[in-house]
Amino acid sequence: MCGIFAYLNFLTPKKRGEILKTLVNGLKRLEYRGYDSAGVAIDSACSKDMALIKKTGKVALLEEEIENRSKELDMDRIEDIHCGIAHTRWATHGVPSEVNSHPQRSDYAHSFVVVHNGIITNYKEVKVFLQNKGYKFESDTDTEIIAKLIHHFYEQHPNYSFRELVENVVQQLEGAFALCFKSKHFPGECVATRRGSPLLVGIKTKTRLATDHIPILYGKDDDPQTPTDADTNSEHRPHGRADYPVLPRSESTSEFEPLEDKQVEYFFASDASAIIEHTNRVIYFEDDDVAAIKNGALSIHRLRRLYDDPHSREIHTLKMELQQIMKGNYDYFMQKEIFEQPESVINTMRGRVNFETKTVTLGGIKDYIPEIKRCRRLMLIGCGTSYHSAIATRQLLEELTELPVMVELASDFLDRTTPVFRDDVCFFISQSGETADTLMALRYCKQRGALIIGITNTVGSSICRESHCGVHINAGPEIGVASTKAYTSQFISLVMFALVMSEDRLSLAGRREEIIEGLKNLQQQIRAVLQLDDKVKELAQDLYNKKSLLIMGRGFNFATCLEGALKVKELTYMHSEGIMAGELKHGPLALVDEDMPVMMIIMRDPVYTKCVNALQQVTARQGRPVIICEENDDETKAYGHRCLEIPRTVDCLQGILTVIPMQLLSFHIAVLRGCNVDCPRNLAKSVTVE
Repeated sequence: MCGIFAYLNFLTPKKRGEILKTLVNGLKRLEYRGYDSAGVAIDSACSKDMALIKKTGKVALLEEEIENRSKELDMDRIEDIHCGIAHTRWATHGVPSEVNSHPQRSDYAHSFVVVHNGIITNYKEVKVFLQNKGYKFESDTDTEIIAKLIHHFYEQHPNYSFRELVENVVQQLEGAFALCFKSKHFPGECVATRRGSPLLVGIKTKTRLATDHIPILYGKDDDPQTPTDADTNSEHRPHGRADYPVLPRSESTSEFEPLEDKQVEYFFASDASAIIEHTNRVIYFEDDDVAAIKNGALSIHRLRRLYDDPHSREIHTLKMELQQIMKGNYDYFMQKEIFEQPESVINTMRGRVNFETKTVTLGGIKDYIPEIKRCRRLMLIGCGTSYHSAIATRQLLEELTELPVMVELASDFLDRTTPVFRDDVCFFISQSGETADTLMALRYCKQRGALIIGITNTVGSSICRESHCGVHINAGPEIGVASTKAYTSQFISLVMFALVMSEDRLSLAGRREEIIEGLKNLQQQIRAVLQLDDKVKELAQDLYNKKSLLIMGRGFNFATCLEGALKVKELTYMHSEGIMAGELKHGPLALVDEDMPVMMIIMRDPVYTKCVNALQQVTARQGRPVIICEENDDETKAYGHRCLEIPRTVDCLQGILTVIPMQLLSFHIAVLRGCNVDCPRNLAKSVTVE
């Protein structure tokens, strides 16, 4: 949720108009994360003050406001050294308004400004402390206390460096956050830090850096410490201090020098998609890293060293390309991503499934397979669409591994303080790799000794880094808030895991070969399903004025019902419910009449007869179901008001094909209802707060 973007140019002359355009374009790349207001902060053109420009609504309105103030901002003035920060806000504390938008300031003189993603859970205690010191608050946000707290420390210790002030501030904060600071007292400097919310920095230089690693610097107490619960659980930190102690000054003053002439540009962002048009060289920050740029040099500091800390942060080379995050010939990102699925499923299997030898290799977990085979149970944990991918594959995992498989919603898993044991294997599934509930559940299981396997789409994400091993789903960038191709790639990743687990079972050899053959034909079959787009659009014309939609199925297709209903809800704002067909007589049948839209997924699989029974119950109550069935299944088609026919594949893979009509349907209904397809209201792509 929200989006941070900051740009610093050092000895790289830029017009102020170019700097503002870079900041605004960075925010546009982050729009998909969800937001309701936006703002930027740059140095004032005519004084040592700062210019804050903030608007509620879309980034386009902020861009318009900047254009209206172009004369005041002196757009043609050239800056050799300059730092600007920008932000898209999704309201948590305080309604969307200009005063609640970021950047938030420390005082009317703009001594310090800050942008923040996340939530500060102890902001009330800090606010009371600052009010007792005489500070007046103008916004309802939790972020404003950060700007005023750093100003308070500066007043106490004006000789401290910018980085040292930030270090003292973050020691007093509880919750999840990514922060980026700018100050008129430290011109041309920028300090950023994170704890539980994603942040990275891109580095752009004229020549290649002499090293691919940035050394980590430590404070005065340089003895490694063993992490405790207090290091990872904010509940253990003290509350309601009468005053805030100041950390001892660091004895370490060395900084990383990137180049002799120091001509360099830095880009801080919440997501690599905002940086890729400028550079493909990035560093992903870890929790409690404090990154400071001064005199064109980047240093990464940590307050104390843990035993498992590395000595440096690696500079990663992004493989993402700019055209991957552009719409191309499509009107919407979601539409583009639906139609990318023939390629994305192949990319998920590329180098892993050998269709000639009928073997599957998952390099990311290969060394852990013997340990996994000795485990007590498998636990699949996720939220939303990722949770549905776990439901979709649970039956196959149970069949091929003969292990008990638990599927858990991450939020409920934590609420129950579920027992976890050392011989459990826990899968954490997340497209972004930053989902707050899933990440907290991961840390909960890791503390209890379970083996942690990450299933993510984002290299360098928190879940990716904190897992013992994992599978990168290789679906490619997904910009639309409603997940589509990530779902099918997560589905296939878990199917491949099931195949790896059963490779030495002769009794399952026939079943494995059947599934691998199904995977081989998947790309062609997905293309065939996408040819139904016009028929789905016609169906959407019949449904878009309805108030509700029931989607029914069972067996391997129950997950499609849940995922299809979720897509309808989040994109069209229409009520929809995914129903297990076997539960029809236990309540949902009361909803069925000639006016209630019903969709049913009925495949020629082991539960076909039971699904037909449910279909007959619906038609007996004057229901007019829309049926998703196999091609040339005339018997099933006879019951339906409308039918969408899809190719036949092996039963456990049918859910990949049946979900695509639901993705298309939700998309077309959303367009017809005039909804924002790529950024549904109240939602964000990466849910980084609880």
